[in-house]
Parts: sequence; structure tokens; C-alpha cells
Amino acid sequence: MPTQQQSGPVSGSGSPRQVAVVGAGMVGLATAWFLQEAGVEVTVYERDHVAAGASWGNAGWLTPALTAPLPEPAVLRYGLRAVASPRSPVYVPLRADGTLLRFLGSFLAHSTARRWRRGMAAYVPLNERALEAFDVLAAGGVPARTHPARPFLACFRRERDAAPLLAELAEIRAAGQGVDCSVVPGSRARALEPALTEEVGAAVQVEGQRYLHPPEYLAALAQAVRVRGGELVEGTGVQELRDEPRGVTVVTGDGERQRHDAVVVATGAHLGRLAGRFGVRQPVQAGRGYSFSVPVAQRPRGPLYFPAQRVACTPLGDRLRVAGMMEFRRPGEPLDPRRIAAVAAAVRPFLRGVDLDDRRDEWVGSRPCTPDGLPLVGATTSPRVFVAGGHGMWGIALGPATGRLLAQAVLEGETPPELAPLDPLR
Repeated sequence: MPTQQQSGPVSGSGSPRQVAVVGAGMVGLATAWFLQEAGVEVTVYERDHVAAGASWGNAGWLTPALTAPLPEPAVLRYGLRAVASPRSPVYVPLRADGTLLRFLGSFLAHSTARRWRRGMAAYVPLNERALEAFDVLAAGGVPARTHPARPFLACFRRERDAAPLLAELAEIRAAGQGVDCSVVPGSRARALEPALTEEVGAAVQVEGQRYLHPPEYLAALAQAVRVRGGELVEGTGVQELRDEPRGVTVVTGDGERQRHDAVVVATGAHLGRLAGRFGVRQPVQAGRGYSFSVPVAQRPRGPLYFPAQRVACTPLGDRLRVAGMMEFRRPGEPLDPRRIAAVAAAVRPFLRGVDLDDRRDEWVGSRPCTPDGLPLVGATTSPRVFVAGGHGMWGIALGPATGRLLAQAVLEGETPPELAPLDPLR
């Protein structure tokens, strides 16, 4: 028989005093930390280990100037001409999968200029708070650092190839997001970053951005939650949430039951499994990204972006993390070595002193993507069950800002205006 235990005081009304968070990625851990700021007792359930999902292999960029809805008009221009190729930056395996086809149909329907502008307007308030939220975590004792991206370079073969990115940045700026950027010739880009080859004929330099080391940062954030008295239950999956008169009961995979005043579901690409019974109907599709690390003769000074190839490079420790691709497949499917090879081949012409054949930490992770490109953050049909997910590629960058705002919603029972467009019941 499963056991029935109370993990803390359960309040019949008013602000919750004991909250469970399901998922120990950036979004879940940041939400837990900000709940603790208000004196809430927190238990974090994680079916695997801290940062086991998309958080671990992320490029680690904190780039509000680039954070925008994934469905965009360029997706329609890119179209179906290459998405069936494993070498394509956006890959959709040809298979009979009704769920995926419905997701892609809705995703394409949202890839219009009008809907992108609407989505971008929803992102701006989050982007404005993104870096400040990291500063709050640092001031509160999280020891891991964020690093200024000096420089942050988006690199191209020719200056005219930068036109699509410059147009997108202009649209982001028009939506109200601060963007400070300039075009620099290839010679200037190579002077700023000697790891670039002569193949880089121009670059867009974006100011005011940052980056971090995802595994180190998540480990430090998890430890900060523990130091403040939070309980992290790793290796424990949550099978079910039961909304009952005296609280929400978390039923784990081994049959144990723990009652909490409220629960936050932050399970990434698996969000729908627990949240679906609480009215969350928006599908969350795994947009799988790949990464690996390689040795470098000289550590790049900052992140490097290759927009045409959809590849991101980030200096982490004494190695360079290379990340890219968007692959719409099921979360549990194995790593496809063709995708790793395609990422390496895409950036090989542009980098010097980088051994792209000495790859370590080859990884694939499932970014949680929604059809409209907006996260799902807020209360469900139960006022005691909340969700936080669907950030696509931006979970690392927006996790702390999301956690800060959601903690406010959990504690006050009201949705902050910044979260209104992200209503998970939309």
C-alpha cells in the first residue's frame, strides 16, 4: 500500500506555505529559489538529476536582444525544401505521427508577421527582466557567475548575408526591446575574435548580452536551494497530481504520496503529461537540440553565432561548446550521430584552432516548444496547480525571470500582467 504523508504544514486558505516543484531544470529551480525568498518551504521532485533535461547542454546564452518567438515568417520561406534532410538546421523525420503533424500545422499557422509581432510583444516584458533576475540570484547567494559577452558576434560569409538578422533585430527593437548592434567588416570581426577564419566576411556585434556555464550554474542554483532548507528529491518521478480539499497530493513512481499547499509543474517537454488534466491543452513538442565540446588553441573571448547555419558556440571552461539544430522528434529517441556531424561540418570553415573531431559530451536534449512560440506560465484550472514551461530555446535565459514572476502568482493568487499573454489555458 502506498504511504500517505504530509511533507509540511498544509493551509486551507491564504498564501501557500509548502510548495512542490516538479522538475529541476533552470525554470523549476529558479521558481523554487524565489518561492524560498518569501519564506515558503519547497520540495523539488526530479525524475533523473539536476539539469538532466534541456538545461544541461544548452548554449548558455543570456541574450534578451535575440529572444523572440520561434515561429517566424522565415520558417515559411525555409519551408519543406530541406526539413526532411538530417543535415538541415531544422529537421523533421518523415513518419506517420499525428501529434507531430498537428503541432507542425499549428506552428506554421503562427509563422506569420502579424502573429510574430504579437508574440514578440509578450516576450519584451520578460526580456526586460531577464538579466536583472540573474543579478537578484547572485545578490541572494547563488555563487555561479554570469559572464559579459564581450564580444557577441553573429558571423556571416558576406555582409549582405546579415540582412535577415538585421531585419529581425529591427523588428525586435520596434516591439520595444532594447537592441544595440552594429555591422563590422570581417577584418574587424577577426581582430575581435582570432578564432574566426577568413571565411567570415562580416559580423553583427550585439552589445549588452551575457552567457553562463549551464551545468555549473544549475548545480550552484540547486545547492543554493538546498542550503536554504529546500529538499531536492532526485531519481523520483511524479506519476500523478491529485487536487484534494486540503492540498495537492504528489504521487511518486514508487507509490509514495506527499501533500503540498500548491504544486508547480516545470517538466519541460513532458509538461503535458501532468498538466493536461488541469486544463492545459497547448501541446508541448520536443524541439531537440544537439551539442558537444571541443578543445581550442585559444579560448574565444565571447559567444559566436552563425545564423545561416543555426549554430551557437560558447566558451565554457577551457573548451568550446558547439550547439545547434532543431529536430522535431520524440524526447526519448536516441542521439542521431548524423546531426552531430552536420553541426561540426556547418561551422568548420569559420573556425581556426578548433579541433572539431575531438568531440566530448555529445548530447541531445529536448527543448519544450509550443505552437505559438510562447511559454506556458501561470495557474491552471486548479488554483493550486501551476505550470512553467514551453520556453523553447530560451529556458536558460528566461528561467529566473519566469520563476520570479510565477512565485508572485503562487503566493498572491493573482497573475502578474507580464504573465497574462502566457496563460497556460489559452
